[in-house]
Amino acid sequence: MRYRRSIVPGGCYFFTVNLAERGSRLLVDNAYLLKKVVREVRARHPFEVHAWVTMPDHLHAVLTLPEGDDRFAMRWSLIKSGFSKRIEADEGTTESRRQNGERGIWQRRFWEHLIRDDGDLQRHVDYVHYNPVKHGLVGRPSDWPFSSLHRHVRLGAMSADWCVATDRRAVG
Repeated sequence: MRYRRSIVPGGCYFFTVNLAERGSRLLVDNAYLLKKVVREVRARHPFEVHAWVTMPDHLHAVLTLPEGDDRFAMRWSLIKSGFSKRIEADEGTTESRRQNGERGIWQRRFWEHLIRDDGDLQRHVDYVHYNPVKHGLVGRPSDWPFSSLHRHVRLGAMSADWCVATDRRAVG
């Protein structure tokens, strides 16, 4: 089966990448390793990270590829396989995955959305940073340690109390 993707060289995309086992904590339990693998892939195949959040069983990212480059699928394949190779093999897998040399840690595919304009970019960056609150993991986006929000705060692009009302309830 061939999947239709909106492929634009140098494009900016929002991605959702899921583990095969929903409810797992594998990504946050190994967040340092995931970050290392992403850095290794970026060193060989550059991309700009606008926003990133690592959740227990999935991640979201807003990335821009270099001008003329449309190979986001290759990058995700390298990230997923690089992470999988460094994790102890204790997950169950199907015969189909074994025949294809797959571990069964990740869902086979990922979801992407081509960012259309600055407003779309901002909405998706906000979505990424608010995701831990949406999932009930923290009360404030800045309380989640596995988020690019902290980089944005350090650079002065966002406030640490972004998206928090004065009564300390998160607003969306």
